[in-house]
Amino acid sequence: MVPETVVTGDAVVLDVQIAQLPVRAVSALIDIAVIMVGYIVGVLLWATIVTQFDDALSAAILIIFTVLVMIGYPVIFEIATRGRTLGKMAMGLRVVSDDGGPERFRQALFRGLAGFVEIWILTGGPAVICSLISPRGKRIGDVFAGTVVISERGPKMPPPPVMPPALVWWASTLELSALTPDQAELARQFLARAPQLTPDVRNEMAYRITTDIATRISPPPPPGVPPQYILAAVLAERHRRELARMRPSGPPPQPAYSAPPPPSYPSASTPYATAPPPVAAAPPHTGSDGFVPPS
Repeated sequence: MVPETVVTGDAVVLDVQIAQLPVRAVSALIDIAVIMVGYIVGVLLWATIVTQFDDALSAAILIIFTVLVMIGYPVIFEIATRGRTLGKMAMGLRVVSDDGGPERFRQALFRGLAGFVEIWILTGGPAVICSLISPRGKRIGDVFAGTVVISERGPKMPPPPVMPPALVWWASTLELSALTPDQAELARQFLARAPQLTPDVRNEMAYRITTDIATRISPPPPPGVPPQYILAAVLAERHRRELARMRPSGPPPQPAYSAPPPPSYPSASTPYATAPPPVAAAPPHTGSDGFVPPS
Protein backbone atom coordinates (compact mmCIF):
# COMPACT_ATOMS: atom_id res chain seq x y z
CA MET A 1 0.00 0.00 0.00
CA VAL A 2 1.35 3.44 -0.91
CA PRO A 3 1.61 5.70 2.13
CA GLU A 4 -0.68 8.68 2.26
CA THR A 5 1.01 12.09 2.23
CA VAL A 6 -0.34 14.73 4.60
CA VAL A 7 1.01 18.12 5.64
CA THR A 8 0.89 19.04 9.29
CA GLY A 9 -0.14 22.39 10.70
CA ASP A 10 3.57 23.15 11.07
CA ALA A 11 4.03 22.63 7.32
CA VAL A 12 5.86 19.34 7.72
CA VAL A 13 5.12 16.79 4.99
CA LEU A 14 4.54 13.36 6.46
CA ASP A 15 4.03 9.95 4.95
CA VAL A 16 1.47 8.12 7.05
CA GLN A 17 -0.45 4.88 6.83
CA ILE A 18 -4.22 5.25 6.59
CA ALA A 19 -5.88 2.94 9.11
CA GLN A 20 -7.38 -0.12 7.46
CA LEU A 21 -10.99 -1.15 8.03
CA PRO A 22 -10.25 -4.40 9.98
CA VAL A 23 -8.02 -2.51 12.43
CA ARG A 24 -10.60 0.22 12.84
CA ALA A 25 -13.30 -2.42 13.39
CA VAL A 26 -11.32 -3.99 16.23
CA SER A 27 -10.74 -0.55 17.72
CA ALA A 28 -14.47 0.19 17.51
CA LEU A 29 -15.34 -3.13 19.20
CA ILE A 30 -13.03 -2.28 22.10
CA ASP A 31 -14.67 1.13 22.46
CA ILE A 32 -18.13 -0.41 22.27
CA ALA A 33 -17.19 -2.87 25.02
CA VAL A 34 -15.92 -0.02 27.22
CA ILE A 35 -19.10 1.99 26.58
CA MET A 36 -21.34 -0.98 27.35
CA VAL A 37 -19.56 -1.67 30.64
CA GLY A 38 -19.88 1.98 31.64
CA TYR A 39 -23.50 2.03 30.51
CA ILE A 40 -24.41 -1.07 32.54
CA VAL A 41 -22.80 0.43 35.64
CA GLY A 42 -24.71 3.66 35.05
CA VAL A 43 -28.02 1.86 34.57
CA LEU A 44 -27.52 -0.04 37.82
CA LEU A 45 -26.90 3.24 39.61
CA TRP A 46 -29.93 4.74 37.87
CA ALA A 47 -32.13 1.86 38.98
CA THR A 48 -30.92 2.26 42.54
CA ILE A 49 -31.04 6.04 42.89
CA VAL A 50 -33.74 7.30 40.53
CA THR A 51 -36.52 4.93 41.60
CA GLN A 52 -37.82 7.60 43.96
CA PHE A 53 -38.80 9.83 41.02
CA ASP A 54 -41.81 9.40 38.74
CA ASP A 55 -41.59 7.26 35.61
CA ALA A 56 -41.43 10.15 33.12
CA LEU A 57 -38.50 11.81 34.88
CA SER A 58 -36.68 8.50 35.29
CA ALA A 59 -37.08 7.74 31.58
CA ALA A 60 -35.81 11.21 30.65
CA ILE A 61 -32.75 10.81 32.85
CA LEU A 62 -32.02 7.41 31.32
CA ILE A 63 -32.30 8.77 27.77
CA ILE A 64 -30.03 11.73 28.54
CA PHE A 65 -27.51 9.42 30.22
CA THR A 66 -27.53 7.06 27.24
CA VAL A 67 -26.85 9.84 24.75
CA LEU A 68 -24.14 11.36 26.92
CA VAL A 69 -22.32 8.05 27.33
CA MET A 70 -22.41 7.10 23.66
CA ILE A 71 -21.49 10.56 22.37
CA GLY A 72 -19.53 11.95 25.29
CA TYR A 73 -17.11 9.02 25.56
CA PRO A 74 -15.48 9.42 22.10
CA VAL A 75 -15.63 13.22 22.19
CA ILE A 76 -14.05 13.57 25.64
CA PHE A 77 -11.37 10.95 25.04
CA GLU A 78 -10.41 12.24 21.60
CA ILE A 79 -10.07 15.80 22.87
CA ALA A 80 -8.16 14.79 26.01
CA THR A 81 -5.76 12.45 24.18
CA ARG A 82 -5.44 14.34 20.86
CA GLY A 83 -7.46 11.97 18.72
CA ARG A 84 -7.44 8.65 20.55
CA THR A 85 -9.94 6.57 22.47
CA LEU A 86 -9.10 3.46 24.48
CA GLY A 87 -9.71 1.30 21.43
CA LYS A 88 -7.52 3.48 19.23
CA MET A 89 -4.77 3.45 21.86
CA ALA A 90 -4.84 -0.34 21.89
CA MET A 91 -4.64 -0.56 18.07
CA GLY A 92 -2.18 2.29 17.54
CA LEU A 93 -4.63 4.60 15.77
CA ARG A 94 -5.19 8.34 15.94
CA VAL A 95 -7.72 10.77 14.47
CA VAL A 96 -6.16 13.79 12.75
CA SER A 97 -7.45 16.60 10.57
CA ASP A 98 -7.25 16.25 6.81
CA ASP A 99 -4.25 18.59 6.86
CA GLY A 100 -2.45 16.39 9.37
CA GLY A 101 -3.07 18.71 12.32
CA PRO A 102 -4.55 17.60 15.65
CA GLU A 103 -8.28 16.94 15.88
CA ARG A 104 -10.27 19.92 17.14
CA PHE A 105 -13.29 19.94 19.44
CA ARG A 106 -15.71 20.75 16.61
CA GLN A 107 -14.40 17.80 14.61
CA ALA A 108 -14.61 15.43 17.57
CA LEU A 109 -18.19 16.56 18.22
CA PHE A 110 -19.19 15.99 14.58
CA ARG A 111 -17.61 12.52 14.66
CA GLY A 112 -19.39 11.69 17.93
CA LEU A 113 -22.81 12.83 16.68
CA ALA A 114 -22.42 11.02 13.36
CA GLY A 115 -21.13 7.91 15.15
CA PHE A 116 -24.23 7.81 17.35
CA VAL A 117 -26.36 7.57 14.19
CA GLU A 118 -24.22 5.44 11.88
CA ILE A 119 -22.80 3.06 14.49
CA TRP A 120 -25.37 2.79 17.27
CA ILE A 121 -28.70 3.50 15.57
CA LEU A 122 -27.84 1.97 12.17
CA THR A 123 -25.58 -0.78 13.62
CA GLY A 124 -22.46 0.38 11.78
CA GLY A 125 -23.62 -0.44 8.25
CA PRO A 126 -23.20 3.06 6.76
CA ALA A 127 -19.80 3.42 8.43
CA VAL A 128 -18.51 0.20 6.87
CA ILE A 129 -19.87 1.01 3.41
CA CYS A 130 -18.49 4.55 3.45
CA SER A 131 -15.08 3.30 4.64
CA LEU A 132 -14.93 0.78 1.79
CA ILE A 133 -15.83 3.41 -0.81
CA SER A 134 -13.60 6.21 0.48
CA PRO A 135 -10.00 6.10 -0.82
CA ARG A 136 -8.84 7.30 2.62
CA GLY A 137 -11.02 4.89 4.58
CA LYS A 138 -13.33 7.59 5.95
CA ARG A 139 -16.64 6.86 7.59
CA ILE A 140 -19.48 9.37 7.35
CA GLY A 141 -18.39 11.15 10.52
CA ASP A 142 -14.89 11.66 9.10
CA VAL A 143 -16.30 13.08 5.87
CA PHE A 144 -18.37 15.71 7.67
CA ALA A 145 -15.70 16.49 10.28
CA GLY A 146 -12.80 16.70 7.83
CA THR A 147 -10.75 14.06 9.65
CA VAL A 148 -8.93 10.85 8.84
CA VAL A 149 -7.81 7.95 11.02
CA ILE A 150 -4.15 7.04 10.68
CA SER A 151 -2.02 4.20 12.00
CA GLU A 152 0.87 5.30 14.19
CA ARG A 153 2.47 1.86 13.94
CA GLY A 154 3.16 2.11 10.21
CA PRO A 155 6.72 1.93 8.89
CA LYS A 156 8.80 5.04 9.38
CA MET A 157 9.46 6.83 6.11
CA PRO A 158 12.87 8.32 5.34
CA PRO A 159 13.14 12.09 4.97
CA PRO A 160 13.06 13.62 1.49
CA PRO A 161 16.42 13.61 -0.35
CA VAL A 162 18.76 16.57 -0.11
CA MET A 163 18.85 18.96 -3.06
CA PRO A 164 22.11 18.55 -5.03
CA PRO A 165 23.60 22.09 -5.04
CA ALA A 166 24.63 21.76 -8.69
CA LEU A 167 20.99 21.32 -9.73
CA VAL A 168 19.38 24.10 -7.68
CA TRP A 169 19.21 26.42 -10.69
CA TRP A 170 17.46 23.77 -12.79
CA ALA A 171 15.06 22.56 -10.06
CA SER A 172 13.87 26.10 -9.30
CA THR A 173 12.50 26.39 -12.86
CA LEU A 174 10.71 23.02 -12.96
CA GLU A 175 7.07 22.62 -13.92
CA LEU A 176 5.89 19.70 -11.71
CA SER A 177 2.12 19.81 -12.16
CA ALA A 178 2.13 16.71 -14.39
CA LEU A 179 4.14 14.66 -11.89
CA THR A 180 1.78 12.22 -10.16
CA PRO A 181 2.05 11.25 -6.47
CA ASP A 182 2.59 7.61 -7.48
CA GLN A 183 5.61 8.54 -9.61
CA ALA A 184 7.08 10.66 -6.83
CA GLU A 185 6.52 7.87 -4.31
CA LEU A 186 8.22 5.35 -6.63
CA ALA A 187 11.24 7.62 -6.98
CA ARG A 188 11.40 8.19 -3.22
CA GLN A 189 11.28 4.48 -2.47
CA PHE A 190 13.96 3.78 -5.08
CA LEU A 191 16.37 6.35 -3.61
CA ALA A 192 15.77 4.97 -0.11
CA ARG A 193 16.48 1.38 -1.17
CA ALA A 194 19.16 1.98 -3.80
CA PRO A 195 22.12 1.12 -1.52
CA GLN A 196 20.74 -2.42 -1.09
CA LEU A 197 20.49 -3.04 -4.86
CA THR A 198 23.19 -4.50 -7.06
CA PRO A 199 24.84 -1.95 -9.37
CA ASP A 200 23.28 -3.37 -12.55
CA VAL A 201 19.76 -3.45 -11.11
CA ARG A 202 20.19 -0.05 -9.51
CA ASN A 203 21.39 1.58 -12.71
CA GLU A 204 18.65 -0.01 -14.81
CA MET A 205 15.91 1.08 -12.39
CA ALA A 206 17.38 4.57 -12.09
CA TYR A 207 17.40 4.95 -15.88
CA ARG A 208 13.81 3.71 -16.24
CA ILE A 209 12.34 5.80 -13.39
CA THR A 210 14.21 8.93 -14.44
CA THR A 211 13.13 8.56 -18.06
CA ASP A 212 9.50 8.22 -16.94
CA ILE A 213 9.68 11.28 -14.68
CA ALA A 214 11.50 13.32 -17.33
CA THR A 215 8.46 13.03 -19.60
CA ARG A 216 6.31 14.68 -16.88
CA ILE A 217 8.52 17.66 -16.04
CA SER A 218 9.94 20.63 -17.88
CA PRO A 219 12.51 21.84 -18.69
CA PRO A 220 14.28 18.52 -19.33
CA PRO A 221 17.22 17.55 -17.13
CA PRO A 222 20.68 18.82 -18.07
CA PRO A 223 22.52 16.36 -20.33
CA GLY A 224 24.91 13.93 -18.70
CA VAL A 225 23.55 14.20 -15.14
CA PRO A 226 23.39 10.82 -13.36
CA PRO A 227 19.77 9.82 -12.77
CA GLN A 228 20.01 9.64 -8.96
CA TYR A 229 20.83 13.36 -8.89
CA ILE A 230 17.86 14.15 -11.11
CA LEU A 231 15.47 12.19 -8.89
CA ALA A 232 16.85 13.79 -5.73
CA ALA A 233 16.50 17.28 -7.22
CA VAL A 234 12.90 16.70 -8.34
CA LEU A 235 11.79 15.27 -4.99
CA ALA A 236 13.57 17.94 -2.95
CA GLU A 237 12.03 20.73 -5.04
CA ARG A 238 8.58 19.13 -4.81
CA HIS A 239 8.95 18.93 -1.02
CA ARG A 240 10.07 22.57 -0.82
CA ARG A 241 7.06 23.75 -2.80
CA GLU A 242 4.69 21.75 -0.59
CA LEU A 243 6.09 23.56 2.42
CA ALA A 244 5.76 26.93 0.69
CA ARG A 245 2.12 26.23 -0.19
CA MET A 246 1.33 25.69 3.49
CA ARG A 247 2.41 29.26 4.32
CA PRO A 248 0.16 31.41 2.11
CA SER A 249 -0.03 34.27 4.60
CA GLY A 250 2.72 36.38 6.09
CA PRO A 251 6.21 36.80 4.71
CA PRO A 252 7.30 34.16 2.19
CA PRO A 253 9.36 31.34 3.70
CA GLN A 254 13.09 31.45 3.28
CA PRO A 255 14.15 28.64 0.96
CA ALA A 256 16.42 25.99 2.32
CA TYR A 257 18.85 26.79 -0.47
CA SER A 258 19.72 29.61 -2.82
CA ALA A 259 19.99 29.43 -6.59
CA PRO A 260 23.57 30.20 -7.62
CA PRO A 261 24.77 30.04 -11.21
CA PRO A 262 25.00 26.46 -12.44
CA PRO A 263 28.27 25.03 -11.14
CA SER A 264 30.21 22.36 -12.94
CA TYR A 265 28.67 18.96 -12.25
CA PRO A 266 29.10 16.92 -10.15
CA SER A 267 29.75 18.91 -7.02
CA ALA A 268 26.91 17.49 -4.88
CA SER A 269 27.15 14.56 -2.56
CA THR A 270 25.52 11.46 -3.98
CA PRO A 271 22.29 10.05 -2.42
CA TYR A 272 23.91 6.60 -2.49
CA ALA A 273 26.37 5.25 -0.01
CA THR A 274 29.00 5.32 -2.74
CA ALA A 275 28.61 7.11 -6.03
CA PRO A 276 27.75 4.66 -8.84
CA PRO A 277 29.19 5.07 -12.32
CA PRO A 278 26.99 6.75 -14.94
CA VAL A 279 24.18 4.55 -16.20
CA ALA A 280 25.39 2.21 -18.91
CA ALA A 281 22.79 -0.55 -18.69
CA ALA A 282 20.48 1.03 -21.28
CA PRO A 283 21.53 2.24 -24.75
CA PRO A 284 21.75 6.01 -25.27
CA HIS A 285 18.55 7.54 -26.51
CA THR A 286 17.51 11.11 -27.03
CA GLY A 287 13.79 11.63 -26.61
CA SER A 288 11.61 14.21 -28.23
CA ASP A 289 11.72 16.24 -25.05
CA GLY A 290 15.46 16.69 -25.28
CA PHE A 291 16.34 14.37 -22.38
CA VAL A 292 19.70 12.69 -22.86
CA PRO A 293 20.18 9.73 -20.50
CA PRO A 294 23.49 9.41 -18.68
CA SER A 295 26.19 7.57 -20.58
